[in-house]
Amino acid sequence: MNGMHEPIPIAPLHVDIEGAGRYVAANNVENIAALLISVEWPNKRPPAFHQALVKSLEALDHSVSPAQARAAFVDAAHAAGMHVIPDDTLFQMI
Repeated sequence: MNGMHEPIPIAPLHVDIEGAGRYVAANNVENIAALLISVEWPNKRPPAFHQALVKSLEALDHSVSPAQARAAFVDAAHAAGMHVIPDDTLFQMI
């Protein structure tokens, strides 16, 4: 095996990591892990950020579900002041 694997899918999301109204899509665990460590991620690194990073790595290792990694990512994005679609639109409808 050459170390390549299939991406681990998550429910698709869009996060405004590049500024208000400028959303970036993610549809797998690799995408959310990359967003967390990208230079675009805000300098704010609350505990939610670290938890999301750990959950993403654990999901890549199949230790936790992709849904758990996604939920932790959404929490980290919110803690950093970012919006996440569709999650934020679902909360507005309730």
